[in-house]
Amino acid sequence: MATNMDRRRNNAPSGGTHAPVFARTLREPEYLQTLRPTRARGQNELRRIYLQTGIVPSASGSAYLEIPSSTSISSSTLIKPASSLKIVASIQGPKPLPRSAPFSPSLLLTTTVKFAPFATRQRRGYIRDSTERDLGVHLETALRGVIIGERWPKSGVEVVLTILEGDEDGWWGDAHASGSGWGLLNVLAGCITVASAAITDAGIDCVDMVCGGVAALVRNPDSKDGKDLIKILDPCPVEHRDIVAACAVGYLASRDEVTEIWMKGDVGSDPDALIEGATHASVGSLSVVKEVLLESLQAKFQKQIENSQGAQKRKAEDVEMTG
Repeated sequence: MATNMDRRRNNAPSGGTHAPVFARTLREPEYLQTLRPTRARGQNELRRIYLQTGIVPSASGSAYLEIPSSTSISSSTLIKPASSLKIVASIQGPKPLPRSAPFSPSLLLTTTVKFAPFATRQRRGYIRDSTERDLGVHLETALRGVIIGERWPKSGVEVVLTILEGDEDGWWGDAHASGSGWGLLNVLAGCITVASAAITDAGIDCVDMVCGGVAALVRNPDSKDGKDLIKILDPCPVEHRDIVAACAVGYLASRDEVTEIWMKGDVGSDPDALIEGATHASVGSLSVVKEVLLESLQAKFQKQIENSQGAQKRKAEDVEMTG
């Protein structure tokens, strides 16, 4: 009598199997350089931004930001050439402070930035490190000058950001790519933008919407001596061999104010040009934020109107039944 299962051996998987796929060896320097991604955008062209609000129902306000990579994935390798930026922001509050807390005449702001363990190529820990704490301090500085805190005395609000995927510091094929820190400026700019959208979604009064932008000075690859520098907006570190300096700002467009600035590298004798480029990049992000928030506000009003009409209709039906 035959049986369908043999307990003395390991059975094959129930589904079909595929032959293993092996990546080409990366020991060939010529082949390795062909995998390097290049910038296909113009110097002043920004990457596309996807933004959505109200994704966390339990929070007072929330937003999700995604900036996909402008580099197409090569089919000749299994390694992704460039990463994208994905950030989730949630707002808890405003809520009353504990009775044991000292009196505060204005709103107490707390910011928390945390990388997911799988957010970068090198796996992150579950406890916040110094980099995440520094990002939280920069974000708090950018948002503190925007919120009108005098309207919420004895109250506090917590801004929690989770980075699902962060920009890499450089291309994985370069030995000096890890630890350079260029990708953190893009992460900070994205955190400022998505946090501002989440605060607006929570209905917290602000003087203006703050958005983040990044500009960088890179060496011109066509230059013979390598001394020619060009200014680019929204840099992707994996697309450039040598970044000389970069600047990230939090910018209020209508008030023409900068609430946060972070410069890194050799900015030279004219740092104002780099700051101006970063503000132009933030203005480009602001247009996307305004459009998304306007659509979200219209959807909320439409939902309230439908709920009100539904309540009136049910009330009229109840009156007819009782009559």
